Amino acid sequence: MKKVSLYACLLLNLSLLSIVSDSKASQADKLDELILSRSSQNPPKTFSWEEEEDTLKTSSAYVVPPQEEQRLADKIVTLPGQPYGVNFDQYSGYVPVDHEAGRELFYYFVESPYNSSTNPLVLWLNGGPGCSSLGYGAFEELGPFRINSDGKTLYRNPYSWNEVANVLFLESPAGVGFSYSNTTSDYEKSGDKTTAKDAYVFLINWLERFPQYKTRDFYITGESYAGHYVPQLASTILHSNKLFNQTIINLKGISIGNAWIDDATGSKGLYDYFWTHALNSDQTHELIDKYCDFTSENKSAICTNATAKALIEKGNIDFYNIYAPQCHDSSLKNGSTGYVSNDFDPCSDYYGIAYLNTPAVQKALHAKPTNWSHCGDLITQWNDSPITILPTIKYLIDSGIKLWIYSGDTDARVPVTTSRYAINTLKLPINSAWRPWYSGKEIGGYVVGYKGLTFVTVRGAGHLVPSWQPERALILISSFIYGILPPVSPSN
Repeated sequence: MKKVSLYACLLLNLSLLSIVSDSKASQADKLDELILSRSSQNPPKTFSWEEEEDTLKTSSAYVVPPQEEQRLADKIVTLPGQPYGVNFDQYSGYVPVDHEAGRELFYYFVESPYNSSTNPLVLWLNGGPGCSSLGYGAFEELGPFRINSDGKTLYRNPYSWNEVANVLFLESPAGVGFSYSNTTSDYEKSGDKTTAKDAYVFLINWLERFPQYKTRDFYITGESYAGHYVPQLASTILHSNKLFNQTIINLKGISIGNAWIDDATGSKGLYDYFWTHALNSDQTHELIDKYCDFTSENKSAICTNATAKALIEKGNIDFYNIYAPQCHDSSLKNGSTGYVSNDFDPCSDYYGIAYLNTPAVQKALHAKPTNWSHCGDLITQWNDSPITILPTIKYLIDSGIKLWIYSGDTDARVPVTTSRYAINTLKLPINSAWRPWYSGKEIGGYVVGYKGLTFVTVRGAGHLVPSWQPERALILISSFIYGILPPVSPSN
């Protein structure tokens, strides 16, 4: 039987995906681009820090002295168009991660309106790779504000995660959003390892700017390709805490949503999700089930054709929330006042582009004048993405780090099936049986507890869980931080 390479198969299928979908480039599209760009049929199998200790020791030299004055300079007086009555402090600016190269990462930080002096510190990372935690996480998902359809004004998000934590959004790596390097060759060296190392150096330097958070409980969260970023950064922190006589980061746990963590289970889960959600035919599914071995480097021609057909049969829907409307009018509107609901505006990306490219907004954020976009063009040089993060996740479990994986159940790009298949390969014993959990009077999703790992689904949420189900996402992250499972019964 004729065989074709895995990469030729992916090239055909993902090219078809771009034809049948009219959605603009997003962090999930960047994941597709990454898979396409693998330059070798033998990408690294996993992510190892043992060989990187010398490099990490060099990176540790980029620590800066205490920065009280810089912290005060980073404080945001007010954001253009922000609503009345903002009752929390917010900061933004740059933190150097390599003085010689002139590489600096941009952050946006919002403290809790209540109990900020005792609430934990939560870092949020968007995926891609190469997409902005400011444009997505902060202003479309879990941040305190959303952007109105006029592209000029903001409205409050009552389900912001800063209700329960002090939240730090990082644009990473350099070349994403407002983050930059004065050495342009840095953009050609982007990858998993450099991203983790720079994020670590950012954190130890940021904590010199905000020393009151040095001993605070610290959590790392993120979605999509942050299924790589978050475990890798957590692993880096644990290794570095042991290696270096400097700031010890008080890492307590990680939480990743709709996370790409394993290539083989990710591919199988995608096509199984298509069939179980009526997105392709029985005949196509039978061919995929019979002829596709996603653990093999080579695919049969039948598998290649069947997976390509599955993408065509899916048709022109929002790949990242299969039941959501698409954006049909991206123009800005005048005089609109938004409110947060489960009917997330599919045109929100356009409002973010308008707002974050406004000179007054960039000045208020202390950002360098930039042609800002949601995702940077870094993928073609991304050469060190391992095919699985499961060994890193196993290391974190063995280290006693609290680990939650959650999945919005209407996402088809990194669907719930991919997460379940990946977790099942770990063969962890079940500590808490599968059950529904509640948000108010409605079932918010389902939860199962394993030894060292908790898996949670979020009902009615797409790839960006806090966008489509903000209230359920807040209950989820609150439960994660407090170390309890989501509510077992409805509330009044």
